[in-house]
Parts: sequence; C-alpha cells; structure tokens
Amino acid sequence: MSALSDQLVSIATLVYLLAMISHAVEYALGSSRAGAVAAPARELVGAAVAGDTPVAGRTGGGAVVSTVAAGRAGRTARRASLGGRIAVGLTAVAAVLHLVALVARGVAAERMPWGNMYEFVLTVSFIGVAAWLVVLVKWPFLRRLGLFLTLVMVLLVATAELVLYTPIVPLVPALNSYWFVVHVSTIVFASGLFLLGVVPAVAYLMRAGYENGKRSFPYTLARRLPAAAGLERLTFVLHAFSFPIFTFAVIAGAIWAEAAWGRPWGWDPKETWAFISWVVYAGYLHARATPSVRRNVVTWLAILGFLTVLMNLFGVNIFFEGLHSYGGL
Repeated sequence: MSALSDQLVSIATLVYLLAMISHAVEYALGSSRAGAVAAPARELVGAAVAGDTPVAGRTGGGAVVSTVAAGRAGRTARRASLGGRIAVGLTAVAAVLHLVALVARGVAAERMPWGNMYEFVLTVSFIGVAAWLVVLVKWPFLRRLGLFLTLVMVLLVATAELVLYTPIVPLVPALNSYWFVVHVSTIVFASGLFLLGVVPAVAYLMRAGYENGKRSFPYTLARRLPAAAGLERLTFVLHAFSFPIFTFAVIAGAIWAEAAWGRPWGWDPKETWAFISWVVYAGYLHARATPSVRRNVVTWLAILGFLTVLMNLFGVNIFFEGLHSYGGL
C-alpha cells in the first residue's frame, strides 16, 4: 500500500501538470481571441483613411473581413472552452488519485496520514483542490483561476514528493491521542482553505491593477481573469469560512498540550507561529469590515497570513527545534 501511495502521488502530479497546461491553452486562446476581434477594426479604419477605394467596395470588403474574423473568433472560443473543460476534468481526476494516495498511505501506516510534513502537505493540498472543485460547481465563471491553482498544486505536491518524502514510521508517543484527529484535522482543513484563498487574493491584486490601467508585467497576466470585485469577494468568503475552524484548531491544540505536556501554552515555535497566523487573519477580517481600509491593503493582509502559515509549516520544521518537531526531515 505504501508503494501504491507513492506511485499514485507521482501520477497525480503529472495529471495536475497536464491540467495546468490545459488551463494555459484556454488562457492563451482567450487572449488570441481578443486580438482576432480587434484586428478587423484596425483594418477597416485603415481602409477608410486610404480613400482610393469606392465606398461600396469598402463596405462589402469590411463585411467579409468581419464575417471571417467572427468565424475565427468563434472557433478559437470553442477551442478555449474545450481546453478549460479538459483542464477541470483532469483536475478532478488528479484529485481522486490524490485522495486514493492519501487513503493508501493511511492504510499502510494504520493511522491518519498526518504524521509528518510529507503527509501534512499532501493532505493540505488535497483539501485545497477539493475546495476548488466545489467552488467551480457554484461559480463556474471562475474557471480561469484554475491555471494558478494547478500551478500551486504542481509545486506543492512535487515538493512533497521530491523534498519532503518520509518512509512510513509509527507516531511518536505524544501524538497517540484522540486529540490528534481533532486538532490536526481542523488545522489541515483550515490550512487547505487558506491555500485556496490566497489564489484569488493574488489574482485580485493583479486584476485590480489591470483594471486601473497598469499594463506592465504581471498585471497583463490578469486580462483574462474575472472582475476584481468578484475575486476579492471570493477571497473574503474563503477566509471568513476557514478562520473559525482555524480558531477552534488552535484552542484544541492548547487543550491537547495541557493533557500531554501539563501546560496549554509554552511559546513553542509552532504555537507561536500559529498565534501569529491567527492574529494576522483576525486583522484581515477586521480590516475587511472597516470601510476606510482600502481593499488592496486588506488583500495584502490575507497574503501575509498565508506566508505565516507557510513559515509554520516549512520554516519551523526546518529551522527550529521544539515539542512539535515532527517534520520527518
């Protein structure tokens, strides 16, 4: 089962990569469609200025050019839509493979597959992609965000497989508790939603800049994204939903620490960074509810919050020693 899990993770990574490529095809064809529609207008303006062709001829030629351009734009749009649908299908297939890999890992270990960084990253990334598929069912017009989501999935799952991989080992004694399921499951779920939430947050900053007239990189990448207001709203909905879960997870961790180590809080590195994340995300929600705070500033707080989550996940396990040193590295 362990070998099966490893193989499925590798296959899932490749399928996520194919999904990302399909999303990129949709993105590129969408951009070229805009160019195809704009081209006839420039040609008609040029013909009108030339002045050496009868008016009737110019009108007929313009109609032909417009018809041909419209046909090409329609074919391009259909291909783009097909690429997007294929991308979503591949993402769903990869998510199923991802889930089966986690289940196989848990069966092989005879425990929940959350005992080290490798397993934790795989679970958080699965929660993120599963939540993304749910979002797509409710708001299919957000599909083009899939390019950025699948890019994140490829990076995370590949990093887990190539850098963080750890053979299956029994849990350390401190983790043999029913609080392991309660605390870690809620942390994993909240972290997966925070992972998904940072994608529209970054996309919002890019799209808002593009809507405000910025045409330099990276704002031009956002020209095919949904409107900035919708992206900002999605960012808020995801964070507003995940923050109470994260709050419960921190409280559950303190209760478990009291039972395991005789104190609810000891400023252990992971405890400290979890508290920092909680403060930043609470600041984000408070700023979001304050009309005087600009949406760009609010969104940067959401991104900062996810950076603290990454620090807690990677930085603390790699650079610090503490009671939560279960990274497996």
